[in-house]
Amino acid sequence: MPAEWFMWFIVFWSVFLTIFMFIGGYFMFRKFLKRFPKEDGNSILDWQDYYIRETIHLWPPEKKELLNELVEPVPELFRGTAKEKIAGKVGELALKENAASIDQDLLIRGYIMATPKRDHKFLRKKLKEKEIDDSTYEHLFTS
Repeated sequence: MPAEWFMWFIVFWSVFLTIFMFIGGYFMFRKFLKRFPKEDGNSILDWQDYYIRETIHLWPPEKKELLNELVEPVPELFRGTAKEKIAGKVGELALKENAASIDQDLLIRGYIMATPKRDHKFLRKKLKEKEIDDSTYEHLFTS
């Protein structure tokens, strides 16, 4: 009887480890694909880092604080990555539009473009709390 219990423990432990290795491998492979160079010789993450580097001086403290508020629902483990992705998209928009500084409109548009649709529900809620009209961004929410 004890040997049978130990056998089942080993089976369940093996399945558990296999599942978690697949999950970890999936996320590592996604990161690898983002680091993989595209046609222009730079990867998605290279461009993201470039946009952040080029626009870091355009971020006023209150917009950094707003960005921190917007990424609050993201688990702490992934929050840094989320902020970098959003800041990269905001930086890209700022460079394309030759913005003098990052403003609220630019930050919200970058957030919408950089995040998946499931995160937009929280953004709409946060905009209502801050009494910001989200109807001007409706075309970005639907695309």
